[in-house]
Amino acid sequence: MDLELKEKVVIVTGASRGLGAAITKYLSDEGAYVLAAARSESDLRSLQQYNDKRILPVCCDMSVKEEVSGLADMACNEFGNLHGIVNNAGIAPAENSLDSEIAVMENTLKVNVIAPTIIAKTAARHFVNKSQRGSIVNIASTSGLKGKASLASYSSSKGALLRLTESLAAEWARYGIRVNAIAPGAFETSAQAAVLENADILKARLRKIPQRRMGSPEEIAPMVAYLLSPISDFVTGACFVIDGGEVSKL
Repeated sequence: MDLELKEKVVIVTGASRGLGAAITKYLSDEGAYVLAAARSESDLRSLQQYNDKRILPVCCDMSVKEEVSGLADMACNEFGNLHGIVNNAGIAPAENSLDSEIAVMENTLKVNVIAPTIIAKTAARHFVNKSQRGSIVNIASTSGLKGKASLASYSSSKGALLRLTESLAAEWARYGIRVNAIAPGAFETSAQAAVLENADILKARLRKIPQRRMGSPEEIAPMVAYLLSPISDFVTGACFVIDGGEVSKL
């Protein structure tokens, strides 16, 4: 199926590894130009080698507003336009909420909610000024649907990101700007390293997932591409859960 993404320009945050890297590669395979933003310069260089004609690596700290706010203009300056955003960057600090400092919550919200908001607003202004349609995809989490122990800051931030998605979708639909979310469950990424490296913990974790496996990062990319594509033009304000059926049985 032609997703009509050829020559489109998309920003992907948290692009250097895991879900972000898989999304970036898939979009470049579909013919899109991708501004790949992340903190790790070495990982970004490796990612660029996948398709150096369509992937532009940009070092960016999502906790620094000035760096985040410049991404949309950078994409326009480098590629001549901007058509879509994938807000994928995020942090998930494990914490004991009785003892953890409030700074943990503040920093998590800064990266997981404030940064996506800044990027969405700067992109939306571009879409409106250009009188063109645009698509924003926020990568949330099943932890934003159901709060999880030892992840209070993360669960709160992803819940907020889902509500932000709905609010912006309702407000910006009149401009032809679509805003959707994806809530991934457990995927085989570095974020799950502690689970993947311990056979007993992994076995217990997989028992909670009806499909009895974790997702591969490549399995999320087609849904992201669909939501960025013009063929999903009537889809906005939605959240798509990709978790092997885990949330459905809770």
